[in-house]
Amino acid sequence: MMDSRRLHVLRALADHGTVRAAAEALFLTPSAVSQQLNALESEAGQSLLERRGRRVRLTAAGELLAEHATTVLAELDRAEATLAACAAGAVGRVEVASFSSAITQVLAPVIASLREQAPDVTVRVRDAEGHESVALLLTGDVDVAISMEYSSTLQADDNRVTRYPLYAEPFDVVLPPGHELAAREAIELTSLRDEEWISPLPGNPCRSVAEVSCENSGFLPRTTHTSDDYHAVVALVAAGTGVALVPRTAIDPGHEAVVRPVSGRPPTRRVFAAVQRGREQHPLLRLVLDAVQSQARTAFAAV
Repeated sequence: MMDSRRLHVLRALADHGTVRAAAEALFLTPSAVSQQLNALESEAGQSLLERRGRRVRLTAAGELLAEHATTVLAELDRAEATLAACAAGAVGRVEVASFSSAITQVLAPVIASLREQAPDVTVRVRDAEGHESVALLLTGDVDVAISMEYSSTLQADDNRVTRYPLYAEPFDVVLPPGHELAAREAIELTSLRDEEWISPLPGNPCRSVAEVSCENSGFLPRTTHTSDDYHAVVALVAAGTGVALVPRTAIDPGHEAVVRPVSGRPPTRRVFAAVQRGREQHPLLRLVLDAVQSQARTAFAAV
């Protein structure tokens, strides 16, 4: 295999015409240039130079190899630049697991922004509920998890992950059209103790938040319908099948249900991004994490 450094010497000889000029351009001695060229001839297996006294010229094979050297050296320069960009976090792929409303409010804008600011960075998104995303992070299936704190999440001092708080948002009460409580400006949870409820599936952190809040109000919700898709939850409420607690940003406009804030201190989900401990300063992850945190501050400034 030919040494790329020797190809660089051959290219310099072709550019400058003499061994001495090539040596000056490369900050080498003429003797060192000659040694490199002799070694390159051995590697190539044929004569690359015609020696006429103290002067040399490229043979046909030498000229051909010099042309290839231009291409090879350009590709090596490109490879070095790409590696430098990778080390700086400017190129590469990041896998992110997140629940759907954070995808809408945070990740989608981040992807659009990075497409302009860092076009060689690819963010791939996997839709996963909060209780699934951290598990995917710990198994190495994703690089970043966006999840929320709830009763069975990892503790804040868990030594396997590093967390970055993103935002906190309240849950609102969603009522069927014409419900007797719809005239109120805010709803006390105790007034919903006898209602049928539409809830996320067991294990979903949002269900845990709702159940703990209702339990603190003196009752457990009587769940009759379940779905992890809040579009479906709100549609079921609008159809008159029950009531629900839904994170504010998960409620899309255009539905027929009635949405009211919870009176007093509302249930709140606290959302965070997480990476495996030890990877916090990886340039590529740092780029994405910074963008995610910035977008979260913008998107939830008024929530």
